Amino acid sequence: MKTITLTEENYLKAIFVLSGEASGRIPNQAIAKRLEINPATVTEMLRRLRDKKLIEYNRSDGASLTKVGKDLALKVVRKHRLWETFLVHKMAFTWTEVHEVAEQLEHLQSDKLMKQLDKLLGYPQFDPHGDPIPDENGKLPNLEASPLSERGPRKKYRLVAVANNSPAFLTLLDKIDLALNYTVEIISIQDFDKSADVLINNKTRATLSLEVRQNLLVI
Repeated sequence: MKTITLTEENYLKAIFVLSGEASGRIPNQAIAKRLEINPATVTEMLRRLRDKKLIEYNRSDGASLTKVGKDLALKVVRKHRLWETFLVHKMAFTWTEVHEVAEQLEHLQSDKLMKQLDKLLGYPQFDPHGDPIPDENGKLPNLEASPLSERGPRKKYRLVAVANNSPAFLTLLDKIDLALNYTVEIISIQDFDKSADVLINNKTRATLSLEVRQNLLVI
């Protein structure tokens, strides 16, 4: 196989992440939106990845990873999420700051470095946003979580992951003092806009919109 470039790794990772959010092949426009680039540029790159047998692709149906492509994508995802974990737990970064730095570090090619990093961190299964970290064989840990928007009132739930890890969303959660492993109790849900009054960690009251709750994954 020819050498895989940094850009090609980014495409493989984007297709992998998007495939977890939708069934079937991933359309060009979804990939372009994820990578914040021109759809015409996506078409050319997808053809290159198809020629390298890393994806299956046609313009009308979109793209899906081959076995080799998925293995490479999982390797990049593993590095990204391990680096995010390292930055938060060992370098005092906040969960709002780590994504862009991890985007740079994920392209380092030393397998030994990643094995040592994994060992240093105690072989974590989830990153600071609750995303599963593939092990060195590409196996992902399973977590049966669902959006808070699908849960009813008068029960307590534990926040284990966020479906949106944009700085704007994470900053909003910081402002209401909501973090992973905190409990959330739904007190009531408004009929008009489906916003919910909640109690966080038995002490902080807040009102969460439907959109916010759709991005909070709880057990």
